[in-house]
Amino acid sequence: MTEAPHVCRHCDEEITDPDDAVHLGHEPGSSGPGWDIWAHRAHAYLVGPDPKATEILARVLIARALQGSDP
Repeated sequence: MTEAPHVCRHCDEEITDPDDAVHLGHEPGSSGPGWDIWAHRAHAYLVGPDPKATEILARVLIARALQGSDP
């Protein structure tokens, strides 16, 4: 089985040089094994958390704070 090509999380381009690939971590999937996060060496410091997931978490925390419930 061949390994899927790595895609840079910052620029969404394929990483063709294996020496240029930096493994940033692993995101678990909700219904499967998840996936590894890769970036070009020059882009590794530019990658941050998923903005959509951060927005959803912020909405949940705000709703809980307004209801007065503990996390």
